[in-house]
Amino acid sequence: MNLKRFRASLRLNQKQMAKKIGVSASYYYKVESGMRYPSFCFLQKLKIAFPKANVDELFF
Repeated sequence: MNLKRFRASLRLNQKQMAKKIGVSASYYYKVESGMRYPSFCFLQKLKIAFPKANVDELFF
């Protein structure tokens, strides 16, 4: 599963997902579309917001 499918499974749009994680919508879009790699801080916030999410499956 990738980040886009994970977000879709939660029935959230990109702006809602960014808000839930605590990052800007533009940064989230760049990470999801592959234009930027997620920072360590992004990964930490993702795990705090979604403790059961498997970061390895989402990004690697």
